Amino acid sequence: MNYDPMTPIWLQVATQIKQQIVTGVLPPGAKLPGGRDLAVQYGINPNTAARIYQEMEREGVCETKRGLGTFVTEDTAVVCRLREEMACQAVKRFLADTKSLGLKKDEILALIQKEEDLNDNK
Repeated sequence: MNYDPMTPIWLQVATQIKQQIVTGVLPPGAKLPGGRDLAVQYGINPNTAARIYQEMEREGVCETKRGLGTFVTEDTAVVCRLREEMACQAVKRFLADTKSLGLKKDEILALIQKEEDLNDNK
């Protein structure tokens, strides 16, 4: 994984794991890699891996069962909320980027429609 130097590594890895959860790659109840395995998988410090799981557990995205490991939450409402939050963040980034180019709302909507039409024809 190529890390953005402007964003904390733990946050980048947590975001990637959350994306796997909301897209179903990691379904509810799925066992997550152990902290050491996560550290090796992402080439990060084991303390960083521990922080990732601590933060995700605090958010209710995962749950650690002593002696068994860390698991994706089985609460589908949490996953739906997470998906909506991530989608809103993506929309905000997109709007900020397009507005910084000087595009107005109608131009942005026209671009979205054009891209959607192109993707429908593939």
